[in-house]
Amino acid sequence: MMNTSRNTVPVLKANIDALSWSDALGRISQWAARHESRYVCICNAHSVVTAGLDAKFDSVVAGADMATPDGAPVAWMIRKLGYPHQQRINGPDLMWKYCELAAQRGNESIYLYGGTAETLQILQGVLAQHFPALRIAGAESPPFRAATDEEDAQTVARINASGAGTVWVSLGCPKQEKWMAAHRGRVNAVMIGVGAAFDYHAGTIQRAPQWMQNAGMEWLHRLCSEPRRLWRRYLVTNTLFVIGAGGQLLRVLTGKR
Repeated sequence: MMNTSRNTVPVLKANIDALSWSDALGRISQWAARHESRYVCICNAHSVVTAGLDAKFDSVVAGADMATPDGAPVAWMIRKLGYPHQQRINGPDLMWKYCELAAQRGNESIYLYGGTAETLQILQGVLAQHFPALRIAGAESPPFRAATDEEDAQTVARINASGAGTVWVSLGCPKQEKWMAAHRGRVNAVMIGVGAAFDYHAGTIQRAPQWMQNAGMEWLHRLCSEPRRLWRRYLVTNTLFVIGAGGQLLRVLTGKR
């Protein structure tokens, strides 16, 4: 049964939801059924550290309708802070599980926003193969440059006209989170920022093997796959996360919250 109350836990300075898979999927399903304009942030160590360094990004995460603990370090912190059974609620798995449920229900559609045109084409084929009953209302690869006001208004109109209950947004952090926050109240659907999920499911980027995911080492696989692009994110921000988390836990243990 879905827990409808919202329990948030401060991880460094970001408030992250302590919740189960059924909670996360259930909340999105309810919002989607009512076409509520909401957004969901999937927060890993990089997101949490960035929230502490970037006031605008911090306000985006703070304003999210749900912020799930992606990344083993964030889930581990929540377990240490009073929720011992917290699991990772990560973007690729959340998208896959939700698509499976939407296909079973058959009365709602999804919209794909982000990635390249090639990735979107492959992704739609993969989803159709695994979930034949899944309704994909639209798929859009936005330009890498900033959209004009007219282009943005046309995108919003296309999404709303499609009737989709959820919009899966793959623009990378922090771009996707800022895009979702800017479009709450305009897009009549639940927006979920899922990072590299489109590429993972399309197979254009190889995801870490399951044993590495289970061991909390998915970040290392990504770093080894794209070291020049990701070294700063994983080495610098992970170090800052460890320092910040250690300080937070020490304050909790000594009663100096």
